[in-house]
Amino acid sequence: MVSTKELLATIESALLGPSLPSPSQRVELMHAIRSSLPALQSLLSYPPPKPSDRAQLQSKEVRLPDSPPISLDDQDVQIALKLSDDLHLNEIHCVGLLVQANREWGLMGREPLEILRLTAGLWYTERRDLITALYTLLRAVVLDQGLDADLLSDIQKYLEDLISDGLRQRLISLIKELNREEPAGLGGPQCERYVLDSRGALVERQAVVFRERLILGHCLVLSNLIVRAGPKDIKDIFSVLKDSAGEVSESNAILKYQITHSLLFSLVIAFVSDALSAVPDKESVLSRDASFRREFHEIVMAVGNDPNVEGYVDGVRLAWAVHLMLIQDAINPRTVSSASSNDLAHLHSCLEVIFSNNVFQFVLDKVLRTAAYQNDDEDMIYMYNAYLHKLTSCFLSHPLARDKVKESKDRAMSILSPYRSAGSHDFMQDSNLNSQQDTETGPLPFVSLLDFVSEVYQREPELLSGNDVLWTFVNFAGEDHTNFQTLVAFLNMLSTLASSQEGASKVFELLQGKAFRSVGWSTLFDSLSIYDEKFKQSLQTAGAKQSLQTAGAMIPEFPEGDAKALVAYLNVLQKVVQNGSPVERKNWFPDIEPLFKLLGYENVPPYLKGALRNAIATFVHVSPDLKDTIWSYLEQYDLPVVAGSHAGKSAQPMAVQVYDMQFELNEIEARREQYPSTISFLNLLNVLIAEERDVSDRGRRFIGIFRFIYDHVFGPFPQRAYADPCEKWQLVVACLQHFHMILSMYDINEEDIDSINDCTQRSSETQSSSLQIQFPVLELLKDFMSGKTVFRNIMGILLPGVNTIITERTSQMYGQLLEKAVQLSLEIIVLVLEKDLFLSDFWRPLYQPLDVILSQDHNQIVALLEYVRYDFRPQIQQCSIKIMSILSARMVGLVQLLLKSNAGNCLVEDYAACLELRTEESQFIENSSDDPGVLILQLLIDNISRPAPNITHLLLKFDLDSAIERTVLQPKFHYSCLKVILDILEKLSKPDVNALLHEFGFQLLYELCMDPLTCGPTVDLLSSKKYQFFVKHLDTIGVAPLPKRSSNQALRISSLHQRSWLLKLLAIELHSGEMSSSSHRETCQNILAHLFGREIIDIETDHTRLHSLTLQNNVEHAGARTIIKSKVLELLEVVQFKAPDTSMKLSQIVSTLKYDLLVEDILRNPATLGKGGVYYYSERGDRLIDLASFRDKLWQKFSSAYPQLSNFGSEVELNDVKETIQQLLRWGWIYNKNLEEQAAQLHMLTGWSQIVEISASRRTSLLENRSEALYQVLDATLTASASPDCSLKLAFILCQVALTCMAKLRDERFLCPSGFASDSAAYLDVIMAKQLSNGACHSILLKLILAILRNDSSEALRRRQYALLLSYFQYCQHILDPDVPMTVLQSLLLDEEDGEDLDLQKINKEQAELARANFSILRKEAQSILDLVIKDATQGSEPGKTISLYVLDALICIDHERYFLSQLQSRGFLRSCLTSISNSSFQDGGHFLDSLQRACTLEAELALLLRISHKYGKSGSQVLFSMSALEHIASCRAINSMGSLRRIDTKPRRDVAADIDKQRMIVTPVLRLVFSLTSLVDTSEFLEVKNKIVREVIDFVKGHQALFDKVLREDISEAEEFTMEQINLAVGILSKVWPYEESDDCGFVQGLFGMMHALFSCDLETPTYSRTIRPPENQRVSELNRFRLCFSLSSYLYFLVRKNSLKLQISDIPSDYHASRVPHPTLSLLGSLLSSVTAALERAVEEKSVLINRIRDITELSRQEVDEIISMCARQECVSSSDNIQKRRYVAMVEMCQIVGNRDQLITLLLPIAEQVLNIFLIHFQDSSITPEATTSMKAITYGSRSDLGDDISSFSGKLLTTLERLELLSEDKVGRNLKVFCRLVTSLKEITIQKFGS
Repeated sequence: MVSTKELLATIESALLGPSLPSPSQRVELMHAIRSSLPALQSLLSYPPPKPSDRAQLQSKEVRLPDSPPISLDDQDVQIALKLSDDLHLNEIHCVGLLVQANREWGLMGREPLEILRLTAGLWYTERRDLITALYTLLRAVVLDQGLDADLLSDIQKYLEDLISDGLRQRLISLIKELNREEPAGLGGPQCERYVLDSRGALVERQAVVFRERLILGHCLVLSNLIVRAGPKDIKDIFSVLKDSAGEVSESNAILKYQITHSLLFSLVIAFVSDALSAVPDKESVLSRDASFRREFHEIVMAVGNDPNVEGYVDGVRLAWAVHLMLIQDAINPRTVSSASSNDLAHLHSCLEVIFSNNVFQFVLDKVLRTAAYQNDDEDMIYMYNAYLHKLTSCFLSHPLARDKVKESKDRAMSILSPYRSAGSHDFMQDSNLNSQQDTETGPLPFVSLLDFVSEVYQREPELLSGNDVLWTFVNFAGEDHTNFQTLVAFLNMLSTLASSQEGASKVFELLQGKAFRSVGWSTLFDSLSIYDEKFKQSLQTAGAKQSLQTAGAMIPEFPEGDAKALVAYLNVLQKVVQNGSPVERKNWFPDIEPLFKLLGYENVPPYLKGALRNAIATFVHVSPDLKDTIWSYLEQYDLPVVAGSHAGKSAQPMAVQVYDMQFELNEIEARREQYPSTISFLNLLNVLIAEERDVSDRGRRFIGIFRFIYDHVFGPFPQRAYADPCEKWQLVVACLQHFHMILSMYDINEEDIDSINDCTQRSSETQSSSLQIQFPVLELLKDFMSGKTVFRNIMGILLPGVNTIITERTSQMYGQLLEKAVQLSLEIIVLVLEKDLFLSDFWRPLYQPLDVILSQDHNQIVALLEYVRYDFRPQIQQCSIKIMSILSARMVGLVQLLLKSNAGNCLVEDYAACLELRTEESQFIENSSDDPGVLILQLLIDNISRPAPNITHLLLKFDLDSAIERTVLQPKFHYSCLKVILDILEKLSKPDVNALLHEFGFQLLYELCMDPLTCGPTVDLLSSKKYQFFVKHLDTIGVAPLPKRSSNQALRISSLHQRSWLLKLLAIELHSGEMSSSSHRETCQNILAHLFGREIIDIETDHTRLHSLTLQNNVEHAGARTIIKSKVLELLEVVQFKAPDTSMKLSQIVSTLKYDLLVEDILRNPATLGKGGVYYYSERGDRLIDLASFRDKLWQKFSSAYPQLSNFGSEVELNDVKETIQQLLRWGWIYNKNLEEQAAQLHMLTGWSQIVEISASRRTSLLENRSEALYQVLDATLTASASPDCSLKLAFILCQVALTCMAKLRDERFLCPSGFASDSAAYLDVIMAKQLSNGACHSILLKLILAILRNDSSEALRRRQYALLLSYFQYCQHILDPDVPMTVLQSLLLDEEDGEDLDLQKINKEQAELARANFSILRKEAQSILDLVIKDATQGSEPGKTISLYVLDALICIDHERYFLSQLQSRGFLRSCLTSISNSSFQDGGHFLDSLQRACTLEAELALLLRISHKYGKSGSQVLFSMSALEHIASCRAINSMGSLRRIDTKPRRDVAADIDKQRMIVTPVLRLVFSLTSLVDTSEFLEVKNKIVREVIDFVKGHQALFDKVLREDISEAEEFTMEQINLAVGILSKVWPYEESDDCGFVQGLFGMMHALFSCDLETPTYSRTIRPPENQRVSELNRFRLCFSLSSYLYFLVRKNSLKLQISDIPSDYHASRVPHPTLSLLGSLLSSVTAALERAVEEKSVLINRIRDITELSRQEVDEIISMCARQECVSSSDNIQKRRYVAMVEMCQIVGNRDQLITLLLPIAEQVLNIFLIHFQDSSITPEATTSMKAITYGSRSDLGDDISSFSGKLLTTLERLELLSEDKVGRNLKVFCRLVTSLKEITIQKFGS
């Protein structure tokens, strides 16, 4: 069985939704109501207390059904016993209620009384839900609001069975039982009087029970329309009615009245429906039993003592009489005649009592015109009126009743006097201007019947359609009136009948024709004209110079009867014109001037003037011309206003009259305490002013009217006396409407700022002229900003408080008028708050912002904000929320103010209740600004970032007594907006109605999670096991199909936004979730498992667990391993649709070019944004067209451009303009929706991209098979971005996601892949397993090319696509580092399980196939790709050029057959690239960013040329050389400027950083390129080189001598890596070409020799060569760079020795301190170098050997040993404490492989250095002699001389022999090289050394 709450929700969702229920909803509905059948059959029947259960409860251990035993404490027992006693409930059931209350609210920490009230409230909520569900089912069947016939049939059959089983009797007994003062009813004297409802509000128990009785009464009424009531039902209902009517006379409780009305109408409907449903073959249920008719007639005709009860019984008698009338013809003719005669006798007796007691007047006074009736449920009022209509029609159609009516009419005509003394006019008049009879006679039945008919059809005018009986009665009632009472009643009935368009037409024709001799339109207009003439003659007789009193006394008094008759006529006229056909009514009354003629006479009663003006007001909307006519007639006839200004459009003042509106208000109406004339005057002016379209004078012409209302009407209204309270609020509403209109129509201008300076005191003589320069809107703002009259009176209306207004609204007839006044007051305050800040800064201190005025009394602010509790009218709630929004933005201490006023908790509950009530709505609110729920959520969102504590913190129940960030949110403990929002998002019910609530609810949670104060508490709450919020909706709204654009675009838009905010929420948790917290860790794991649908890794246990959602079905996809489809791909599919068109193609809409230009001017005007413009920003931030403003602007534009339109001269052109405007408005609406959908699509894709990128970058370590997951996402994004439906913005986001996935795939492949199956697995096998297959790579490249070549593209998008292409090429690189020796790779390939070796050749072969395939794919689209890339490289922005050049660089890398090189050559791109380099320059004083970007482009150009040189070797260099590459580079102004730079300062300044960047980006690449071109030197013949290549290189060096000199002077010991590279490059260049230079004017030889002395003489064996402390990795790189430099220098020296025959001395001669030249290197210096090289070679060989052994044993190393290796390599940051041993071993293995590769590189470098040094020694030793001294000039070397070298030679030879012996010990196995030649060289040199120096 479903719970009552679920039952009600299911029923409301299916039956009250804006659309028909879906098939699933229908199934769910029928299942719910069928499973709830027992609960409905035993409606509100609960098990009573039992002694055995009480004993079990007192034992403190209770067993609930289907649950284990529950232990209770003393407090639980006492509360359960109290509940049992108070509610007459079983004790065990009470324990179940406590358990349920604890689950719903959380009872821990609450007081016992609070727990008792909460639990009782929960029980009453269950009861209310059940009976409301029953009522909703009954209502759906009875009202039949378009639901499916089959569904209604099923529900009706269900209800029929339910009623047949005794439901109606149960309803009757419950209505009676619940009224008893006992625990099962209203509660006994010892029972708790209050309960806490579902919103936490304290309510009186009796009020709850009365509301239950009322709903049960409504169910009883509706049940009679499904299954007809039987005799017993009728008797029981009648009995309960009499009891209830007796109570009503003792109390004025509204609910009691409404319960009594439901019982009365139950009988009325039962009698009428039973009789009307009788057909020839199916008689009335009640007519079958003659004894019942007799018995019930006796009961109903029995006379009682209570007049109130008798009145209700009279109503039953009327229904009984109609029933008897209807069943007369249905009774079988063969029945005994005595029965028929008895029925007729009963009928006659009933009619006699009905008319004698005048039941019509009682029903009018005590039922229809009461506040209880008018404030009842709208559907029930409709049913009541519908059956009153049927009762009236049946009554008036029966002959006996017609005879009785005729008799009562004749009696009325004879009794009522046709004349009545006029006397003074101080008689009382009711609000409806109904006629009053003398108190002696009372209302006559005929007059009451006419009024009764009027009242029945007033609320439901559609019941008049096709009602021939009623129109027949009208014809009868309109004949032969002899007195004004019956005439007034008849005309009032006609005014009601004219409430519909059909009725208005009929009434007009009726009074226009000759249907009645004395009743017609001519009577009305003739009477007005006659009285005007009569009064004119009287005035002429009195004379023009008489005083006011004399002139007034000479005018005859207006007869009361005529006045009331004219009022009734005017009411009919008003309704006829108001409801008549817009086309027909233009011709009905051609001359309305008589309506104005009596307005200026003093003796005309004010209520008649009121009726005249009310009738005039309806003509304003007939036509624009008629509006102008009315203005002119008012100026001519009506009374002037007090200020001397007029109500018309002319600026000329009217002639001053003695008798004016001020006099009439204060002297006439105030004395009578009735104000119909003033009310009508204000209403008429409000209607006229509202129709004004010219607002250029900003209301200045209406200042007189404003001052009259301000000073004389609204100002003193609280002090006036009122005979009728309704008139008081009518007057107030009229004034407030005027103020509201002023604030709405007129804006504030900048010149208004200075208006305050003109506000000086003026004398009375200048007051009239000062009025002419005043603006009503400014005067009103001044009033509010100084807290004066209007402000005080409006606050006087609002300050009584929301509870007082609610009480008066439901209990008083003026309640609706008071409600309207409250609404207008709040709207005026909102309007003032929107305008006051513009002026307050300039008007201070005389005028203050309204919030400052309000804050002078905190009660004012509290009163305004508490109107959010007013749920009768949503507009009032909206105003209160808007005021809260404005005040919260202005007042920093608003929360403290509310807490100090003890209003904080109430507001929390009120806002939550308002939000919850909004969720229960069943109709979609089109305008979100009118949606209280959206306004509340926007209020919460806007206040999140404001200083704490703010309104969001208050309304969401954050802890305001301590730090916000330490709050522990408890939404189930506190009733707040947070609880409601979480409930809304948990259920996501009624998506078509609550879509915006769902959307902004998700946004609110996202903003809370983003705010630093609220982030922690919110994320902790959402990730708790109680909510599991983050993953809950992925399967619901996440991947659900989008609603169709054609059916519900608004829901489609909101659905996209909902998904976006949800995805962003998930992204926040993935990004910031603490893995040390179990809840956050589990949440992140669940999110990833839901998103990617695959295994997740438990990082605590190092185990892999399979998520429950993982499917086992595998799908082949693009060569990758079989994987399942994940949620993340389904989410991407959701957002993959063609965005709707948002272009402004007005030419397709506007047919005429002249209109097109006007519309373009409106839409494209930059001033059309904001207030007064045609654009506005929605709550989502979308820039939309304001359709209302757009329409007004169109009319203004058309009217100003084509003035003839306003004259209606061209009907065709006017219609064309109207049609054009309608089409434009339709287009504007579609444009807005399409724009919103496009923004929503982009928003969702943004959210999707965030969660994918965060998952990929931060949390993929939790996933198994993450390479497959990343590949799937990458493949899907590329497919989507290449789609023609994908817009540029979407493609940009998709490309960014693809970049992230590609980068992560690259990292996954090259850094640390996962997937170690066992400790003995081959590591290379693991690495290769993580690589995508070639097929998958081909798929990526193909789709990427399609995306790049898409038609709709931009440079910004292509830059990202190029970056993705480069990342792809990086991924496709060979995974095996060429620097790692083959022996290491072999050790990694070993598989210990089967002992087989993987074939490296196979790996290399696959890599080669991948490269060829990439080239083949690119070649197919090469032309298009090259066209695009070259275009971007030459014509794009600097960043575009840079990355395009790198793309060309990458294409060269994979080039085969020199295809791309030939393409670049043939297109002339290489030559243009060289030209660009030669022209490149940037000034240091220019913009830093521009300069840097240009430097990047230059760097890319140089890199491309360098790539060509390296890729194609000597041929590539030859191509560049043939294009004069060196000349272009030499002429590059950028490198020239760099060459002249001073030594870089080490101070951290921006210009220094820029210099360093440019050094790296320009100087180094240039040197690299020049060095690569020197490769041509080795392959050329000497003479050719001398003439071409060498000459150009030498010229380049000489041209940049400063650069080379600067580089050569760098301190090698402190040089950083990039500086060392520059030194290496410079030395390498010089070593290649400078030996060919004959002179050393530049001093480079000395520089090189000096570098040799500095470098060769140092102890290079120790790793701490530099004085700075460096990490081990940097030390290894530095060592390698130093030996590279040694190699270049030794090569240079070897060239000099070998080719130039340079002879070196053994040791240095004593230094000449005055010498400026550096001495040549010596053999001793070379010996020192050889020793260092030997030591480094030995160390490198040993390290390599040790590391290879460790790599082989990596799987056997313990965790401690592995950590030691990681620590040795200084790679602790690569692992965390949670990483498993497999990952640690992998990190250690990779680091050791890198070191081995580095050592191997060093060995490869050291061997040729040693070989060159050995050769130098060998050359010198093989020569005939060794020169002990040498001159500095190479040409002065002497040959053949000998000298004794002494100790130097001995020392030198000893060291050399030691070094040579060490070199002999090198092993080929350890070195990994063939050392035969090297060893022979060492041996030869050793032998010669021993031979020459041994002795």
